Parts: sequence; structure tokens; C-alpha cells
Amino acid sequence: MKSINESACQLLDQISIVLGQLVTEDFAKPLAILSGASIGQHVRHTLEFFQCLEDAQTDGELNYDLRKHDQNLQEDLRLASDLLCAIRSYISAKKANFQINLHASYDIEDDVPMTLSTSYHRELAYNIEHAVHHMALIKIGLVNAFPTVQLPAHFGVASSTVKYMQAQRA
Repeated sequence: MKSINESACQLLDQISIVLGQLVTEDFAKPLAILSGASIGQHVRHTLEFFQCLEDAQTDGELNYDLRKHDQNLQEDLRLASDLLCAIRSYISAKKANFQINLHASYDIEDDVPMTLSTSYHRELAYNIEHAVHHMALIKIGLVNAFPTVQLPAHFGVASSTVKYMQAQRA
């Protein structure tokens, strides 16, 4: 059985394979089918969640709402690829679980965050699910705008869905 870290790395590897087939212009291009968002915006958003989780190791505090929203990261394919590699290296080396205080505001009318107890492994699982969701959106953009990009098998599909589909064919 793979560790949660290995599963996250496998997912990041899929994104890396896709990024390796793009040029910066395509990465940063707003796509109508993604409501004007770009592949780069979805990759940035995904990577910044992993970045927030990595930063939580320092003080045990995590707030995804305070991510950087780095414009350069969504426009510079090389920068995004480099960050993806750095995040993957961190995840592959980080095996131990640790406690985290998650600060989040789920009310659009209230800016005061609540604090929830969680852990590195739980948040890594959340990041995997979050990444799959954005990979599904990326897939829609790629299939529509860049059909020559070869997607890894099951790109943007949750592992539970893959297992279910495989069981239905058996």
C-alpha cells in the first residue's frame, strides 16, 4: 500500500507530465471553456495549497485563504514547474504526521476564521482531492484548446472513481 505522501507525489507527477507538453503561451492563455481562467491559474491555485501546507510545518498553523495568489506563478510555466518539483521533493521527504491548526472562514459575510484541529496527513489527503478537482478542470481546458496534449491515464479522476469504474468492467 502506498503512503499518502507517495499518492500525492504520483498526482504531482501527472501534472508535471502535462506541463512538460505545454509552452508558456498556452499555459497562460485565458480559455473561454474555463470561464476565462487559464491552465496556469488552476495549476497555481493547486500548487499554492500544497505550499500553504508545507509552510504549516514551521508553526503548525495553516490558512489556505492567505495563499499568495502569485500572478507570476500562473503566467510563467518554468516557475510553476520548478515549484511543483520543490513541493514534490518536500512531500516525498516528509513522512511523519504532525498536528496543525487550520484557520478558515466559510461564511462569505464573516471574515473571522474558525480554528479546526487537523493534521499534516489529513490536509495532504485534502490537497490530493483538491488537486484532482482542479486537474479535472485542467483536463477540460486541455481537451478543448490543446487536444494534442497527451494526458496521463486517469488524469483528473479520483482514485475511488477509477476503482469503481474498474469494478464495473470486471
